[in-house]
Amino acid sequence: MKIEFDPQADAAYLELIEGVVERSEQIEPGITADFDTQRRLLGFEILYVSKRPSLESSKKVA
Repeated sequence: MKIEFDPQADAAYLELIEGVVERSEQIEPGITADFDTQRRLLGFEILYVSKRPSLESSKKVA
């Protein structure tokens, strides 16, 4: 797995496996999944990284 972050674009790419992207599909606003010709998930592009909630902020206070 490889993670790339572009602070100027405020975008991250999480590459799960190497391959040639055949198609991309938006799975929710700002998150796109890339697939190869065999429909294997290659990775995700995440936009607006700094504006998304962190895992720490999503924890509930008991």
